[in-house]
Amino acid sequence: MAGTKIEISGPKSLFSNEFLCNSTSLLNSRKTRTVEVRKPVAATAALTAVQIVAKLIELDSVKVIPETPVQFTVSGQVTVEYDAMEQMMELMFNWWDSSKTTIDAQRGVFLQLVSSDIDPRTGKAKVSKEAILDWSRDLPINADKFVTHEVQFLVDGNFGVPGAILVTNKNSKELYLKSITLEGFLHFDCQSWVQPEKLHPEKRIFFTNKAYLPNETPMGLRELREKELRELRGNGEGVRVLSDRIYDYDVYNDLGNPDKGLEFARPVLGGQRRTYPRRCRTGRPSTKSDPKSESPVNETTPMYVPRDEAFGGEKKRSVDAGSWKGMVNNLFPFFKHSTDSDSVNSFADINNLYKESRNHSNFPVESTADAFKFDPPNIVSRDASCCLRDDEFGRFTLAGMNPISIERLKVFPPVSKLDPSIYGPTQSALREEHLISHLDGMSVQKAIERKKLFTLDYHDAFLPFLNSINAHPDRKAYATRTIFLLTQMGTLKPIAIELSLPSTNPFKPSKQVITPPVDATTCWQWQLAKAHVCSNDSGAHELIQHWLRTHACMEPFIIAARRHLSAMHPILKLLHPHMRYTMDINARARELLVSAGGIIESLFSTKECSMEITSFAYKNWRFDMESLPADLIRRGVAELDPTEPHGIKLLIEDYPYANDGLLIWSAIERLVKDYVNYYYPDSNSIRSDPELNTWYYESINVGHADLRHESWWPNLSTPKDLVSILTTLIWISSAKHAALNFGQYHYGGYVPVRPSYMRRLIPNEDDPEYQSFISDPEGYFLSSLPSLREMAFLMSILEILSTHSEDEEYLGDRKKLSTWRGSPEIIEAFYRFSMEMKAIEKEIEKRNSDTKLRNRCGAGVSPYQLLVPASEPGVSCRGVPNSISI
Repeated sequence: MAGTKIEISGPKSLFSNEFLCNSTSLLNSRKTRTVEVRKPVAATAALTAVQIVAKLIELDSVKVIPETPVQFTVSGQVTVEYDAMEQMMELMFNWWDSSKTTIDAQRGVFLQLVSSDIDPRTGKAKVSKEAILDWSRDLPINADKFVTHEVQFLVDGNFGVPGAILVTNKNSKELYLKSITLEGFLHFDCQSWVQPEKLHPEKRIFFTNKAYLPNETPMGLRELREKELRELRGNGEGVRVLSDRIYDYDVYNDLGNPDKGLEFARPVLGGQRRTYPRRCRTGRPSTKSDPKSESPVNETTPMYVPRDEAFGGEKKRSVDAGSWKGMVNNLFPFFKHSTDSDSVNSFADINNLYKESRNHSNFPVESTADAFKFDPPNIVSRDASCCLRDDEFGRFTLAGMNPISIERLKVFPPVSKLDPSIYGPTQSALREEHLISHLDGMSVQKAIERKKLFTLDYHDAFLPFLNSINAHPDRKAYATRTIFLLTQMGTLKPIAIELSLPSTNPFKPSKQVITPPVDATTCWQWQLAKAHVCSNDSGAHELIQHWLRTHACMEPFIIAARRHLSAMHPILKLLHPHMRYTMDINARARELLVSAGGIIESLFSTKECSMEITSFAYKNWRFDMESLPADLIRRGVAELDPTEPHGIKLLIEDYPYANDGLLIWSAIERLVKDYVNYYYPDSNSIRSDPELNTWYYESINVGHADLRHESWWPNLSTPKDLVSILTTLIWISSAKHAALNFGQYHYGGYVPVRPSYMRRLIPNEDDPEYQSFISDPEGYFLSSLPSLREMAFLMSILEILSTHSEDEEYLGDRKKLSTWRGSPEIIEAFYRFSMEMKAIEKEIEKRNSDTKLRNRCGAGVSPYQLLVPASEPGVSCRGVPNSISI
């Protein structure tokens, strides 16, 4: 009879190993088959199984395309994220909707296999019949977070190897598709949100885990590969909505809100006047007051990032929990001091913000009062003076929250690079007589020749903005230079601080030099000078080193990668873990942290100049100097030396950030070298990859358009070039960001040691405030610090930024190795890298116990752990996540 189905049993696996390597037809497998018989067949019931098999073999051997094709059932497992409440609500909605007459035709998830081969008759990829996944009939109320459903596909016998799956979501809500597995071993690692068809009618495309360079793409997948990238690029028009997956560029025109008032207007960053990296375009409408400014986030146009870049559930819960905890911690000082003076009356007031003590037992006992207080930072040693000691000041430049600003002093006196016609004389006020008594018998020139002098120089970074900053009654700042001597013990000792102000009065010096104290008055002047340096350093760290050089400068590379590197591309697969959540956290930062009136402007000295300072610094940013060895050499703290393990010699031997960082840098470089050489054996293979070259070209020419003509951009012509570029990107995303971010609470959470801003300058003898300083120097120092309320607010923010979430993925934890199932060399390289991370952790622990290393071991000296690869969740001051995710 027409339509009769005959089942023939055979071996269990549809896709044998032989099939995966050489198959051109599913008939080479002997799994259960379904044969559609369309012509009347005489005496069908009388045929034996042997006769049927013989007939099928005959059809296969003569290569005749029968009118009655052989078909197979392919089993699959589809894993989706499950929210019982959401599913129950959708089920109820569907039951109540009386217009639904045919459930299967109108609801569910429709899946369709796409073959790696093309159909010779149509020239198009072969596709299976659609399979329907509808779990609403069997609602697993007590299901786990992820639920796996069975699905059956019907394919023709000559279908070939499935290379992609097309997915249509005909439910009313988006679903998170985690993975699809065919026959137990052919994997599709989806990890993506699939939107309802009514919002996005295009079918979603998911490729198998196997990596393909563009010229190696199977014929059946080439059109889909290009189609997927076109969809991700979009057309550059319209307002982006939360369900979109479109990656495009825009300038930073979303920082201000001029409709709220002129004080909230901010200049556009991006363009030759104010150079800046590009961000992800959102398409929000312009403000009414300024057509060049994009309107801020609101209920009708919420914060946009491409859907798959958004925080996952655990990450979002972790950030939200930190925000709630910070708000609760803020209640204590807010209620207590809401009607009092903003000034701090004593160090006891500050110390009262912290819990009295820590109970390290398994069941800590906490008083009711302590519930509203902060854990004391365990890095900073608070002695009786409660101020920053000289030894800590020097140590924090090498093993603190900003260990990448210290430079070797090469020219004395230092010379400014600012335009003297605008900013005054370029000469420094520092002279040999300021230093000579602290140089252990050396002259300044001899100390420079022996490479013993180092500097923290924020003169040029801050001086152009001081008039704006100091115009605020509660913000006072200098442009500082600090000179350090490298002691015989390998530590840095501060020996002079230069404080500069804009030159406004030709009869009054705009620069002064403070040296280590000789009496009570100079002791407090020295403490105030160090506090002003730390205020400069806090702003430079948060805005330039942290935000600009990691967050902002990485985003264009991520956008370009999503736009031009297919999900099948091996380089995207390598970089994928190192791009996780970066665009989301950057969007949140633009909304809350670096926006007009945001957290940075509220809590740091830079106020409304904050982002302009980063634009000013971006002019001197160089991607070729962002690798760790190049950065150390540029700053003069290392020299090339091929006899050293990492090819460079550190001039400060005990430099914890550099010592530990070089271990991680070299491990990353070895992994990337093995990986790149596997896919790109020669220069021709680099040149012949259009996706790779377009990605790098657009990263420079669009993503960093304002610097695109600079000659220092590395070439991409050889595998060695690619190794250098990728190693730098992975380093920035992982270890460099970790070193700058996850120590913020423990290194910056005690404000007298590291104030984020100061409220008073250091008075000279002819200043009206000098007598109040002389009569009560401690009170003057305390009144220069932020208020208790703002201290608590700052600590809350630093604690959130320093927190590892539960779903953090750390360097060395490469989980999805099934991509390289057929490439044992790649799997072995990832395994070696993971083992290296474990070995580095042990080496760092060993170094932290070495009493000869005084910058990380000693009485009251905290160990340097920021580059220990692994960490537990929470504020641990250690751990190197794969990506910039907070």
